[in-house]
Amino acid sequence: MTYRFTGHETFPCRYPWLPKAVKAIDKYSDLFTDIDTAIMHLGVGKQMVSAIKFWVEAAKFAEKKEKGDYIVSPLGNKILGKNGHDPFLENTQTLWLIHWNFSNHPESPIFAWDFLMNRWQDPEIFPPEVIQSFKIEAEKNSRNLSWVTLKQHFNIFLHSYVPKRGKKAAVLEDNLDCPLTELDLIQQIGETVSESNGKREKVYAFNREPKPQISQQLFCYCLVDFWDTNFSEEQSIQFRDVASGHGGPGQIFKLPEQEIHRRLEEIGEFTDRAMIFRESANIRQVQKHNDIDKDLFLNAIYKEGK
Repeated sequence: MTYRFTGHETFPCRYPWLPKAVKAIDKYSDLFTDIDTAIMHLGVGKQMVSAIKFWVEAAKFAEKKEKGDYIVSPLGNKILGKNGHDPFLENTQTLWLIHWNFSNHPESPIFAWDFLMNRWQDPEIFPPEVIQSFKIEAEKNSRNLSWVTLKQHFNIFLHSYVPKRGKKAAVLEDNLDCPLTELDLIQQIGETVSESNGKREKVYAFNREPKPQISQQLFCYCLVDFWDTNFSEEQSIQFRDVASGHGGPGQIFKLPEQEIHRRLEEIGEFTDRAMIFRESANIRQVQKHNDIDKDLFLNAIYKEGK
């Protein structure tokens, strides 16, 4: 496993970038092999070209092939393609799906997403403390990165979810913010004085409330994706893995345990018993009775919204 700290060129993913990248890659598979060609077709500068390449791959909407060529992934086609479900990122379900994909790269995780979504246990997100934790963890992985690099990496994570201007109305007007700011996943909860520099710093926290905006179809899609990635040979997985396992839906969506329990109780009826939840004094687990194609849930996400 190799953590990624860079590649985004200190730019959070912007609203037009993913649709624009999918459209361009569909026409020019060698888009990113010639920087001048990419600048021309994407209409951005050199650093932003690199950032767009990073984010469209992180969203799993494009895949790198031999000789540096890229193709639009099956998921990218289904969501943003010519006949895609949501070509302009208008559906909140798509944004939650992008968040899920940003957070799930088992072989080469984006460090801030992997660390903060899965291993940050403090109720508050206080930037100086987070960056210090980043440094300690990076050194454990033989990465001696500067405070500046780690701070930039943290800021990319933070401003993927918190608008820089603080007003969501401004997001759609200039398209400079990340679409994930609409999710309200991270909230500012106050300010405090930093012991290291004496300056006032904002304090944030994950929104750990129930999230009815995440449809049961999307929850099931992500559950199967998590299952296929981590327990592909197993016919059952434990409740704790779903709720608090590394990369599980509970962790990535910051869902309260009672909501996960409710969703799993309904999963048998929802999936025509392809998956069921078993609960007894000794066991709480999800069991799979049939092979499940997660794309069926993907299609249902958007069919439900019509």
